Amino acid sequence: MTAPVTEVAGGPVAKVENLRIEVAGTGAEILDGVSFDVGPGEVVGLVGESGSGKTTAALALLGYARGGTRIAAGDVTVAGIDMRALSARRLREVRGSVVAYVPQDPTAALNPSLRIGKQLEEVLEEHGAEESTREERIAKGLEEVRLPSDRQFLRRYPHQLSGGQQQRVCIAMAFLLAPQLIVLDEPTTGLDVSTQAHVLKIIRELCDRHGASAVYVSHDLAVVASLAQRVIVMYAGRLVEIGPSEATFRQPAHPYTSRLIEAIPDLATTMVLKSIPGKVPPPGERPAGCVFADRCEHAIDRCREPGLTTRRVRDQETLCLRADELEAALRPRVVESRLAAESGKGASALLAVEGLAASYGSRQVLSGVDFELQTRQCIALVGESGSGKTTLSRAIAGLHGEWSGEIKVDGTQVAATAAQRPKELCRRMQYVFQSPYNSLNPRRTVGDTVRGPIQHFFGLRGGEAERRVTDTLERVALPARAMHRYPGEMSGGERQRVAIARALAAEPEILICDEVTSALDTSVQAAIVALLQDLQERERLGILFVTHNIALVRTIAERVLVLDKGSVVEDGTVIEVLDRPRNPYTQSLIEDTPNLGHGGSQTSAASAG
Repeated sequence: MTAPVTEVAGGPVAKVENLRIEVAGTGAEILDGVSFDVGPGEVVGLVGESGSGKTTAALALLGYARGGTRIAAGDVTVAGIDMRALSARRLREVRGSVVAYVPQDPTAALNPSLRIGKQLEEVLEEHGAEESTREERIAKGLEEVRLPSDRQFLRRYPHQLSGGQQQRVCIAMAFLLAPQLIVLDEPTTGLDVSTQAHVLKIIRELCDRHGASAVYVSHDLAVVASLAQRVIVMYAGRLVEIGPSEATFRQPAHPYTSRLIEAIPDLATTMVLKSIPGKVPPPGERPAGCVFADRCEHAIDRCREPGLTTRRVRDQETLCLRADELEAALRPRVVESRLAAESGKGASALLAVEGLAASYGSRQVLSGVDFELQTRQCIALVGESGSGKTTLSRAIAGLHGEWSGEIKVDGTQVAATAAQRPKELCRRMQYVFQSPYNSLNPRRTVGDTVRGPIQHFFGLRGGEAERRVTDTLERVALPARAMHRYPGEMSGGERQRVAIARALAAEPEILICDEVTSALDTSVQAAIVALLQDLQERERLGILFVTHNIALVRTIAERVLVLDKGSVVEDGTVIEVLDRPRNPYTQSLIEDTPNLGHGGSQTSAASAG
């Protein structure tokens, strides 16, 4: 499927036609029949769940296929250059000068053993830039991304920069040779809203200033809505919808796009997020007809027949044969949440924090923090990176011992570290870490992971322990057979469910969730949020939910605490804080939050980051 770009002199900057990428050896399709254009100066968003093929399609624009895969058919042209016909040497010349790449993880992209200045210089050196011009070009590049270019900064190593600074170095590197096309692969995932807004503003400005086109890969539809003029929705290696961003997000033409939108929180409206049942079919297991049919509530027998063709509905092109008749049904629905925005005050506090201060050596990162958490209440803890939210949550859990003040559970003061606390207290308070990839032991099965707390806290062995493991997995909507799998055999959402199951196995009363949805697809995020809400209600959990996703706060929490430089600057119900913020810092966070329902944040504070 393809949609023509707006007619401009010289035609599109990039053109992909009937691209097919396969698993080497097996021939199983990863992408098939993928066609799209990118116009001069245009920003195109490429969205979809993990496994949809969006990154694979974007990397093809650099003439690249990941290890174990191959480009089997189709054409990829950038600035009139046939990328598939280039030799390895010529590809190296074109990458950076004609088409450049900004990675998702700058810590993995930047060489940890080389200084920043040297890495920028190597880009110019590799492409033959005159030595006399390099210093000036590097200084200009850093200035454009609002970073210093003095000797002290250039001599820093990547680990001496913040995440936002590292990402801006990668952006500067990509624009250094003024390429005609930039491929950006989830460059703001994991960044707080202010840093994200700052990075997006820089990308927008640089594309305008350099006249560059961009392909922006993301699972965050709100970010894409704020940046891209056109959006391409991918599912299981197919393009299922292409159209102008505003029109597509206002009224989608494909059921998959509609379901993605239903999974996105809205900054202004309390919603029940809806995940998409099932999973993206892997290569080699995709049906002949509509690849979304098995997960689509509107599918009929004809949808599963081969020979599906593109249809035009309004301003969009869609790979849905029922698009015309489903037009009214696919309008995004707003559903009021079952959560009440109550203060929770007046009840006996399950967890009370009073005058908490915390430090790392001589550096103080928290001061004077006070709040109370009641049974069956969820408090969201928000703020920029470095505001102290994770330090606060780790101090409460006993994972950070350098703190003073009072932390009480049911009115009883707790010791500084988990090692000093009674086993029963540790059981009552459990922690779910941000990354399910790093928090689970890859050499232990899921059953072993969940069985650990059951044996430690309850002393159960044998059949009784196995029954507890099965029951716990069922509580997080995982089948009993999952206990025999290893983390590496599971998706990110499944791993996060295992991490939650491990915490629930201890039968806790307080659950601390540290950015547990930050790296997940919108649909998986919706499923995890629904799970936590259900557990909160059924098992009377008190939840401390650490997040930088301000829009998600309205969906999951009753109260919100806003941290700035280690101090609580705003504390109140979600409605009070999000609808009537009093502190300028809170107002800035809200302004910087992209929001699909209101077109996203088009402007952001230049002073951020």
